[in-house]
Amino acid sequence: MKSSRQAAELTEIEPLSQYVCERIRQLRKRRSWTLQQLASTSGVSRSMLSQVERGSANPTLSVAFRIAQAFGISLADLVDGATAEQGMDVIRKTEEQFVFRDDDNCKIRTLSPLNLEKDVEFYEVTLHPQGRLESAAHFQGTREFLTVQSGSIEVQSGEVSVVLRKGDSVQYAADVDHSINNIGKRDAVIFLVDIYSSSH
Repeated sequence: MKSSRQAAELTEIEPLSQYVCERIRQLRKRRSWTLQQLASTSGVSRSMLSQVERGSANPTLSVAFRIAQAFGISLADLVDGATAEQGMDVIRKTEEQFVFRDDDNCKIRTLSPLNLEKDVEFYEVTLHPQGRLESAAHFQGTREFLTVQSGSIEVQSGEVSVVLRKGDSVQYAADVDHSINNIGKRDAVIFLVDIYSSSH
């Protein structure tokens, strides 16, 4: 028989916890981690993580802290924005927590809130000269939409490739291995949208 505390954890979760649950799922997807990989990294059981992501259990402070550590962010970053005014989510250019990657190849900045109800992700990608962004296949049915803001790039999806320049756009399957390569001599800036199938 469940204790009153266990029963409370399975009741409808509060808005703050709902935000955290969705954010955890989004962060895991962006790293292409399985639940088991996150469990191994965080020390939180796979079953608990699954309940948290489904919104059927409230993550305790201790659990949320360990998950945040696994993603390399602070607990404050994990819950940041949960109390933002309804209907408007602002991402400032100066907010470093939205920089997903920054290395010799490229810089990727998240432009979409992590608590989106729909499975859509929006990025600004800066590819340095000869920089290459390689991605393994995403969930089945995933597609990417890309627009070149500046520079020249080559996009490959499976066995198909195309060269794009400033102002060009393309959409392609992202449930196969795919890559974006800067073929110019200057930084290439692109806007990238990932749309996940609702069936995953």
